[in-house]
Amino acid sequence: MRIILLTGISGSGKSVGLNALEDAGYFCVDNLPPSLLRSLVETRSKEGDGNTLAVAVDARSADSLAGLPDDVRWLKEQGHDLKVLFLTAKTESLITRFSETRRSHPLSHRVSSTLGTQPTLVECIHAEREMLAPIEKLGHLIDTSGASANKLRTWIRELVASDRAALTLLFESFAYKYGIPLDADLVFDVRVLPNPYYDPLLRPYTGRDQPVIEFLDMQAEAADLLADIRNFVDKWLPAFEKDNRSYLTVAIGCTGGQHRSVYMTELLARHFAGKARVLLRHRELD
Repeated sequence: MRIILLTGISGSGKSVGLNALEDAGYFCVDNLPPSLLRSLVETRSKEGDGNTLAVAVDARSADSLAGLPDDVRWLKEQGHDLKVLFLTAKTESLITRFSETRRSHPLSHRVSSTLGTQPTLVECIHAEREMLAPIEKLGHLIDTSGASANKLRTWIRELVASDRAALTLLFESFAYKYGIPLDADLVFDVRVLPNPYYDPLLRPYTGRDQPVIEFLDMQAEAADLLADIRNFVDKWLPAFEKDNRSYLTVAIGCTGGQHRSVYMTELLARHFAGKARVLLRHRELD
């Protein structure tokens, strides 16, 4: 059975992700206590009326979260194609989303009983991060900070479509002025390269447009840096595969996320396309 375990921080987009999985044909269950996960899988397997299942588990079932790592291990031992997706976001993004929806944090009552006073939203978010820290490392981390619902739906569809036998290599460009992606496994800084932004003729373009490509192709340091990053990932990719990783996110950053990082990310994705399943993401362009 193909199983997606969707978890993460409240307000990070689990409902959007679960809806995307339902649209993709998955049988979806929201807010399932982890203690019932094995029974649900066994029941679905016996019924034989579908081979896909998506389950959302979060801090609302805090009392039974401790056993989730054992449940994940058991599902893999049973031969199920299991993917664990952990959604997170920066605290500022979460505060904005709760403010827009005017909903209280699902842990507000629990934190209130612990503190003895009415907790702030930030206190609830920090408490939830601590609670979910042990299961954050179970799967692939997805940073939804600043991501629209449509963008998240696209990311979810791309990730669940990846081959169970291969490591998925995700190349992502980003702007340092908006922060490093929380889901990055490897981060490379390309701000040392000449910046096309300072040329008024190149500024309107991006690293996917020919004028910028031709400009950076002429920079010897760009070729050297590209080769160094490519050789590093080439050398260590087999080690990441042996580590039984399903996903590896390589983030390439420049100042504004428009030119240099996009250019380098496109070339890296092209190089590795024949060596692994490659996904391409431009955080500031998409």
